[in-house]
Amino acid sequence: MRVIAGKAKGRKLQAVPGPGTRPITDRAKSALFSILGDDVLDANFLDLFAGTGQVGIEALSRGARRAVFVELQHAALRVIHSNLALTGLAGQAEIVRDDVFHYLVASPRPFDYIYIAPPQYRGLWVQTLHMLDALPGWLADDGWAIAQINPVEYEPVALNNLSLFDQRKYGSVLLCFYILRAT
Repeated sequence: MRVIAGKAKGRKLQAVPGPGTRPITDRAKSALFSILGDDVLDANFLDLFAGTGQVGIEALSRGARRAVFVELQHAALRVIHSNLALTGLAGQAEIVRDDVFHYLVASPRPFDYIYIAPPQYRGLWVQTLHMLDALPGWLADDGWAIAQINPVEYEPVALNNLSLFDQRKYGSVLLCFYILRAT
């Protein structure tokens, strides 16, 4: 697990000990940031169920203005702190120790990108999308919510304010991209 591009390119990142997290593969992460391209520059990035923090760290390394990492598990929080220190990107980061669902009921702040990568097979990605759909102020007008799931977890999700506009599969990683519906 490493930073692929940008200011911290090549830095190896620590993993969270144990089976509780599922880091994104380098292949899927590289593809994700190829899709985002230069739009990540100066973006505000929200990394939900942050785990190792590697997706938000990649965004910062590639020029995002700020990243907020939301994670509840102590071991993962220690790893996020270590990985931010290792990459020198801690000054642009905010780490929030909280349950994602509790965090999302706070006053929404618009983010350009919201990355959702919860523990597998619990339907947490669907719950998160429903919360974001009910509180669309979390997404900037042209923002994206991106869910990382195993392809076998996918199911269509009925949403009022968000709309699925793309899906990309990379082995055992499926990325689902959502935007705000035009009003």
